[in-house]
Amino acid sequence: MSDNAHGAGGAGPSHRAVETGVAIAIAIFALIVIGGSIQAGIGWGAEGPRAGFFPFYVGLTIFGASIVNLVNVRAEATPEKTFADWVQLRQVLAVVIPTAVYVAVVPWVGIYFSSAILIAFFMKRLGNYGWPLIAAISIGIPLIIFVVFERWFLVPLPKGPIEYWLGF
Repeated sequence: MSDNAHGAGGAGPSHRAVETGVAIAIAIFALIVIGGSIQAGIGWGAEGPRAGFFPFYVGLTIFGASIVNLVNVRAEATPEKTFADWVQLRQVLAVVIPTAVYVAVVPWVGIYFSSAILIAFFMKRLGNYGWPLIAAISIGIPLIIFVVFERWFLVPLPKGPIEYWLGF
């Protein structure tokens, strides 16, 4: 395997480009934290530090670290290496995209039904399991989670219309 590729799937984004993008994204996140902290107040009030005091300094630290990372990656003199080929990135996105959709729909659909669908999707798509096993596990795991959290620990988890209809 050469320094320029990790697999046979063709060239992908360079290591430098990915690290640069991550450093910039983290710097933007830090600026958002800093801005929100300033709005909340970063000074010292009669009762002690205001709500934005600690997050402001954490944001400054994160921003400084991301700038250091950005300068370091741009100053590297090593030859360009491929971060990952497109086939590998497609495999990662096959997990990241459904998981992001899951996280987005949980507040409206509920955690139990969403979890059952996500588990079934991954078992069929990535594991190619049979439907009886998929049904048993994708229904069984949310039921176990329900019993453990809602019945034993008395911690309510987000429910949607299907869970209410089923009486959860």
